Amino acid sequence: MLPIACSCRCLQPGRRKKEVTHNEALVLIDALVQPVVQSIAPASVPASPTVGQCWIVGTGASGAWAGRDGALACWTGGGWRFAAAFEGMRVWNLATGTEARRGASGWSTGIVSASEVQIGANRVVSARQSAITGPSGGATIDAEGRIAINAILSAMRNHGLIAL
Repeated sequence: MLPIACSCRCLQPGRRKKEVTHNEALVLIDALVQPVVQSIAPASVPASPTVGQCWIVGTGASGAWAGRDGALACWTGGGWRFAAAFEGMRVWNLATGTEARRGASGWSTGIVSASEVQIGANRVVSARQSAITGPSGGATIDAEGRIAINAILSAMRNHGLIAL
């Protein structure tokens, strides 16, 4: 069960105004299915949000967001609705054009974690390999060859494909 602000007892028999709690649940579903946020931790609560816009509340927020640190805050026709963030939650961050993910220590944005990358069923990147020693010494010295090899090693190190 997601830690959202709905008790999920929306349609109990005999309950008055079932449509109110049902509609509230639909509002939260709209916000939580493939969520998109305007930004993470803005300095203040937006003054004129548009219905459907969401943000990730920053630490120590005040005003309408007070006490909701790290939560997803969405503006609806009925005001602010909040969903507690949980580890593994993912949102699209419009401010950076990247995915943000909630981890054990908070939100991170723009970081992709994977064991390998495939394109067209072909592995193009996998786990980092051990360091490769650059060329040095030898009976025959080929300066252009050494320059090319060192450039290749440098590029692979910069991309994180091999250790330094």
